[in-house]
Amino acid sequence: MTQQVPSTEPELAGVRNFRDVGGLPTVDGRRVRHGVLFRSGHLAHATAEDAAFLSSLGLHTIFDFRNAADQRLEGPDVELPGVRNVNLPLSDPADGAEFWKMVRDGDLEQLRSILADGKGADRMIASYRMIITQRTAEHSRVLHEIAGDSVPTLMHCAAGKDRAGLSVAVTLLALGVERDAIVADYLESNAKHRRYRVHRSSTAASAYCPEVMELLSPLFDARAEYLTAALETIEETWGGVDAYLERGLRLAPETRERLRDRLLD
Repeated sequence: MTQQVPSTEPELAGVRNFRDVGGLPTVDGRRVRHGVLFRSGHLAHATAEDAAFLSSLGLHTIFDFRNAADQRLEGPDVELPGVRNVNLPLSDPADGAEFWKMVRDGDLEQLRSILADGKGADRMIASYRMIITQRTAEHSRVLHEIAGDSVPTLMHCAAGKDRAGLSVAVTLLALGVERDAIVADYLESNAKHRRYRVHRSSTAASAYCPEVMELLSPLFDARAEYLTAALETIEETWGGVDAYLERGLRLAPETRERLRDRLLD
């Protein structure tokens, strides 16, 4: 028996971007059940009160999509008794390590060189497309495990908007959730209280000056164009969602039905 979350979104002190994905409508008139699918940023800084709240959700599995570099930077998730934590990195631990070092440590000229003139947004779009085409095994595992009763489940990465955002979107596609509802849920990560806190090594005011923050914004925004690029990649590569699920993610029709039974009212 899964527990229902409060109707008011909890204010977690050490966990950003937490929310229940319940309530989203499907194209055939059903809705995602409350209390079975959650998303958030990392749990490394969860307070004792945060951990108590998360424990009250009756979670079965936490999917952590961070890589080793993320975990070195933020730390491991807090341990929740009786909850299985599955680490499925959705980006290579070495990929972009120098890039993210520059984001944290680089001066204004360096940031201009790698992020100005749309290069930051282009990098994000390329990353979203790559995750869709190259991480089918990981997304397949997530859907098969949920269909096999790994619920309630929480999906997170570092900020809870990109890797977790894509994984939630893929799950919602498999459930038949309306496309506009998937995009709207994704964009919820832009709410001020949910956004990832930008970390820069320097404490000088210039490290967070308006131009620096504008250059960094494509990396920390949830933009519809990013998710749209991922959805377009599904169409371009497989010809549609059903083919993507069946051929790309090896999700048999009966498994998809079990998934819908687990997560839909």
